[in-house]
Amino acid sequence: MFANEYYCLVAGLKEYSLDADTKGFDARTIVSEILEGVTAADAREVRLLYGYYDCENMAALRAGRSAHNPLGNLTREELEEELKAPKRLPEAVARVVRAYADPEGEDAEEVDTAQRFEKELFGAYYAACAKAGSHFLREWSAFDRNLRNVSAAVTARAAGRAVEEVVVGDGDVADQLQRSSAADFGLRGELPYIDAVIAAVNDEANLVEKEHKIDLVRWNEATELATFDYFDINAILSYLARINIVARWTQLDAARGREMFARLMAELDGKELIDKK
Repeated sequence: MFANEYYCLVAGLKEYSLDADTKGFDARTIVSEILEGVTAADAREVRLLYGYYDCENMAALRAGRSAHNPLGNLTREELEEELKAPKRLPEAVARVVRAYADPEGEDAEEVDTAQRFEKELFGAYYAACAKAGSHFLREWSAFDRNLRNVSAAVTARAAGRAVEEVVVGDGDVADQLQRSSAADFGLRGELPYIDAVIAAVNDEANLVEKEHKIDLVRWNEATELATFDYFDINAILSYLARINIVARWTQLDAARGREMFARLMAELDGKELIDKK
């Protein structure tokens, strides 16, 4: 199967700009325009990428918190309905929602409702991404889960908490994080970024700086995973993964957000290779 090539759409990504006089830019508008420009199948991949924020928002909603990340696919009101009777969520995620709504029901046989809701919810989300058609989304979600697990495990270890309480999903990395007593969890050879993440979590007292260092790891991975993708859905998802980081930093630190956006625009120059295809 050949990937769809979006020459005009990718070429137009550089037209988006960050307003220097405001705190941020409208990432949702960028997403909406991309969704209008790709096929239905590729649009599902884009929505799955943003499903992470739906899970984040559902966890907050179920816990009674007011926080709501606007990058999610669904509004707060739509998520309230999904928590009652999921219809628009990926099936793996919907199964978790149904299981916790009815611990005696059929879905609860496949979900460990003794675990925290968030842990099972995000585990299901990453499992859905592992089956995505886009190689970028599969590899990005695996990376993102590992990165978040490492950060959570280091924090839990420092606080004297059980690492297994915070690690999401399964697999070799998750198992190693829960079993190893080594400073690097025995993962230095498998995760090239682990030293940077451990150092950021352990050594950086400034929480904003810590998050910035971890997001730089995330940014570099998003770029690396689409190195040989120029005009397909993988290139677009890589761009969106970085747009999400920019969106976050325009809220946390406007100047740093503009700096990251400038970097993204510079990186897109290397994608303009239509004549070489």
